[in-house]
Parts: sequence; structure tokens; C-alpha cells
Amino acid sequence: MKTISDSPVKSEETVTFKRGHFYAVLVVLAFAAGLLVGYMAWGQNASGQAVAAQPGNVEDAIPAPTQTVKRYDIPTEGFPSIGPEDAPITIVEFSDYQCPFCKRWHDEVYQDLMKAYPGQIRLVIRNLPLGFHPEALPAAQAAMCAGEQDAYWAFHDALFGDSPLGQDTYLQYAAKLGLDTEAFQKCLSEERYREFIEKDAAFAQNLGVNGTPTFFINGLAIVGAQPLEVFKNVIDKELAGEIP
Repeated sequence: MKTISDSPVKSEETVTFKRGHFYAVLVVLAFAAGLLVGYMAWGQNASGQAVAAQPGNVEDAIPAPTQTVKRYDIPTEGFPSIGPEDAPITIVEFSDYQCPFCKRWHDEVYQDLMKAYPGQIRLVIRNLPLGFHPEALPAAQAAMCAGEQDAYWAFHDALFGDSPLGQDTYLQYAAKLGLDTEAFQKCLSEERYREFIEKDAAFAQNLGVNGTPTFFINGLAIVGAQPLEVFKNVIDKELAGEIP
């Protein structure tokens, strides 16, 4: 996972949370090789470098039945979404179009997850373009401009393709999708959604989310490009009412 901090960290997939700000359920699964998947809450050391909580036993990572789980209210109104408005599961993703881990999740998990729960998931995209990704903000603006012509999700998927991000690519995608390219280009040149996206990023950072991708499943935090099994584990427990 990419993080805002430029400080070197040992793990590539990291996110920094304000100490004491988050208490979320993050699922840990045991793989055949004995690896533990899922993250505990992240904190900061005295120097401000991102550090990960050391994983303990699987039992330690799963809240006890009497333990209260913190859910966070992440606004979704006015943000791009796909899936039924009344879906029992709402997943909010804070994403960066130039983040390789966001691309990995999109390529390896997104479609399979939606197919596994037809009609039960509403996915909402919120933006966290990281400063060291120069095309993250322009790409997010391009997706929003495409959304003006009802093509947000097609453009969203295209941005996670293999073409280098940039103005020429955005215009090529717009033409390929049959958009009014003149209107699209005007939207881009005016930076019509820059303030909207910057406010989105500021919200995430104030909440303590400093890396992408970060997800909230009905308000429960999932950190990083986790595999399908991690999401299914949380969603299945949520649908069954097993998470307090």
C-alpha cells in the first residue's frame, strides 16, 4: 500500500492511522503457509514514521463477542457509487488511480467480490490522491468529468488499465467511450472537480487515513489490497449479524 509519508518503511503495503483514532475490526486469516492476512491498527512512533502493530494470534485479532467494535460514519452522498442504494453492505474505498495496490485490488478482487454478492454490495469511491503520484489528482478529475456524461465507472475501470496516465490517455478514453470530448476537455481544463477531490482527501487525512487503498465495510476498516477471502470473511459475518 502506498502512504503519504515519505519516510522509509519495511512494508510496501502500509497505512498510518492517528494513535487512538481508530479501533476497527480488521480480519486476520491463516493461509496454508501460515501467513496472517489482515492488519491491526497502525500507529506512529516518536519520529512519526509509519509502523505496523505486530500480528499476534488469530484469536487476538478477532474481537471477543462482548467487545464493542467501532464503526465510522463515512459520508457517501454525492460520491460515485455502484450497486443498489439499499444494499445491506456499503463499501467505501479511498483510492488513488496511480497507486499500484489500488490497481491490484481492482484487477484481482473488485469484480469477483461484486459477483459473489449480487445485489448486496454498494461500492462507493472516495478519492485520496497521494502527493507523490503526479497523475493521481488529474486522473481523479478525469473520472469525475466522465461522470458528467454517465460514464464514471467505465472511465474508472479504464484508468486501471495498462496505459500510462496523462492528458492524452484521458482524451483517448473519452473518445473510445463515445463521450463529448469537447465538453470533457473543457471540464478538465477548468479543473472543475479539483476542489471537490482535495476536500475528499482532506477528509480522509483528518480521519487518519494516509494510504491507499483503505476500505470501510459498513464503517469497519479494512486496510490495504487484501485478497477476496478477507472481504468475504467480514461481509459474511456482517450479513449474519455476528459483528457487534
